[in-house]
Amino acid sequence: MKIKNTEFVVFDVETTGLSAQDGDRIVEIAAMKIKGGLITDKFYSLVNPKRLLPPEATRINNITQEMVAQAPTAEEILPQMVSFISGACVAGHNVRFDLGFLCYELSLIGRRLHDGTPAIDTLKMAKDLIPYLSNYRLTYLARSLGVQVAETHRAMADVELTVQVFIRMIEMAAERNLLDISKFLTQFAVEKPSFKLVSLAQPSLF
Repeated sequence: MKIKNTEFVVFDVETTGLSAQDGDRIVEIAAMKIKGGLITDKFYSLVNPKRLLPPEATRINNITQEMVAQAPTAEEILPQMVSFISGACVAGHNVRFDLGFLCYELSLIGRRLHDGTPAIDTLKMAKDLIPYLSNYRLTYLARSLGVQVAETHRAMADVELTVQVFIRMIEMAAERNLLDISKFLTQFAVEKPSFKLVSLAQPSLF
């Protein structure tokens, strides 16, 4: 299958901290579905983490306790996210971080991404395709590719930025004759984290 015919879901999460296994939780999730270089759908929600937000997290993402108080919980919103992904390939910048939170929180409710869902890391792509950059932070990478940077550290803003970066790097990969999704995945895919399912009250696969 050609990359232009492949559906990708670029996503990002904002969290209370750096480690889901140490009790940090998702407070915001956003995703865009793209195919053939075009955005075809969007997904967004604040998430009630059912815990207090550390002040240092609020300073970074500007998400307050009041903002998430009436938001859906992970148990309510994350199954919708998995349905949104469906059979697409997921992608993100340093996607292991976001996947770690998504997969861990899904495991707490007895759910998981399908084993066959590939994951592309735009950070891995950038290091391969643009090896001369001095750093690979999303904003720096975007500016190096001529992408205008506005708001950051909010899930949808970071997704929008990542989508533009991703599309440009797909074009760069095409110049290397990486036109087939199988070759593309071999070059840029990363392994998804795996966690033991905690609750089996509901089906574990979508």
